Amino acid sequence: QAKLVESGGGSVQAGGTLRLSCAADPYTYTYMYMGWFRQAPGKEREPVARAFQGAAKAFADSVKGRFTTSGDDARKTLYLQMENLKPEDTAIYYCAADTSPSKLWFENATYWGQGTQVTVSG
Repeated sequence: QAKLVESGGGSVQAGGTLRLSCAADPYTYTYMYMGWFRQAPGKEREPVARAFQGAAKAFADSVKGRFTTSGDDARKTLYLQMENLKPEDTAIYYCAADTSPSKLWFENATYWGQGTQVTVSG
């Protein structure tokens, strides 16, 4: 079973920067598609970005130009670099993984981390 551990969340002012990390087990990082999702209070969970071995494959329109992904193959870690953060980015951010990119992005991924809180004050 995949193991995903998120970290790097915190509180920042609007316009600030955060980098989230998702540490995965070797098999998951190497062979599965991975992605970032977020859920704000009272709202449905929404996709943010997906990648394969750290290489970005898709971004939500709301974060294009502000968020990027990267990977560290040695550490088996997927990163989400978030710049020019806005109050509407406030949410719990989750890392997820699945063998199917369509299931990961359009349906519901098989494996999920516990989430990390991002709070942006305006």
